Amino acid sequence: VPRRLPGQLLIEVVASSVNPIDYRLRRGDMKWIIPFGFPRVPGYDVAGFVVETDSGSGFAEGDRVMAFLDHARGGALADYAVCAVASAAKIPDSMPMEEAAAIPLAGSTALQSLRNHAKLKRGQNVLINGASGGVGMFAVQLAKAYGCHVDAVASAKNREFCMSLGADHFYDYEHDDFRKSRERWDIIFDVAGKAHYLDARAVLKEGGHFVSTEPNIEGMLVSLLTWPLSKSGRIMLAVPSGDDLRELIRLYELGELRVTIDSQFPFEKAADAHRRVESGVEHGKVVLTNSHAT
Repeated sequence: VPRRLPGQLLIEVVASSVNPIDYRLRRGDMKWIIPFGFPRVPGYDVAGFVVETDSGSGFAEGDRVMAFLDHARGGALADYAVCAVASAAKIPDSMPMEEAAAIPLAGSTALQSLRNHAKLKRGQNVLINGASGGVGMFAVQLAKAYGCHVDAVASAKNREFCMSLGADHFYDYEHDDFRKSRERWDIIFDVAGKAHYLDARAVLKEGGHFVSTEPNIEGMLVSLLTWPLSKSGRIMLAVPSGDDLRELIRLYELGELRVTIDSQFPFEKAADAHRRVESGVEHGKVVLTNSHAT
């Protein structure tokens, strides 16, 4: 059981989920971003019950919660986890723990990318590259919930899924190169990490924003060099925010944000869950459940 510090919650973990950052950390790809090395407990998504908290924190023992754990620690793939009070949110009884566990990192990434970095506004044209994955499925739904026209890019087999999320138009990336389209977008959100700012710039409107989740040196340079330009590029890493989790929960309760689970594994099969994500998930999130949770 990890030691809880003042200002933190101790949570009994019922479910977690796997994100690409988890296997990339495991194999050392991102050691230049994340400190502290190994050994480390993987995972950033938590759904479970509050075991211990400070008085006046707004939480109580037994509360059902979701949390987005701190980047420097992780630690979700365990019986118990700690997180800052400000990184957690209460979840309604109507939300299954498995679905709650799929939301924090991917949902926050989609929300912060569109709202904070791309300055999303109602009525804009938004393109989501990699729309069928964990972050992509949330991004499509969020852009639609906020009143935008959404074009989705994914493989042909995921067309129906993307359209069911609310996408207005679909591009099969194997046959339709959006970078050669006559369309112009206010926002291009590259979840797949396959597009580059210079390629996307040609199909961005003036004042448009390109946002990618692919953390690399090239992307960092793009962020630095293009911020004053009329068409900016930004590489982002999501930050934990309880307020953002509450916004995602609000949309979930309104029926404007649904969670699709690709597959579920017990904690004991975490390696298989990592392999599933690493080999490419067709659509949705890979969830882990803790059979030891009460």
